[in-house]
Amino acid sequence: MNVIVVGTDGSETAKKAVGKAAELARQTEGKLAIVSAYKPVSGVRISGTGGAGSEADSWPGGLSESAVEVLLHEAAVMAKSEGIEVETHPRKGDPADALLEVAKDHGADLIVVGNKGMTGARRLLGSVPNKVTHHAECNVMVVRTS
Repeated sequence: MNVIVVGTDGSETAKKAVGKAAELARQTEGKLAIVSAYKPVSGVRISGTGGAGSEADSWPGGLSESAVEVLLHEAAVMAKSEGIEVETHPRKGDPADALLEVAKDHGADLIVVGNKGMTGARRLLGSVPNKVTHHAECNVMVVRTS
């Protein structure tokens, strides 16, 4: 495999998926592309000016761009310690879309995702692994992380 894509949000389950992707990259002498998505941050408001809610206000949860940079750095350090070539990709927007875009842009052979969100109500409403498995243009490995 030449390129393996994996995402992280800093959770323990994401760390397991990154670990599995790093193991596969080491075994196949492939490159690891680590992705993390962030929500847009609202602009600075000047005191006394009104204004409608920002784009960031409409995004529930999510990580800031600076938090994503830290997560990506930590994941990259771990993977590089195994002798793996690593690229990091902070992306604004939906996590599943970010994984799919990076995989397409880099001609990935495999996307690795954890199984978190594949059962219960989240399965019905959509989750990162469900969306990725349905829309990926390459193979997808779902790692049991929960």
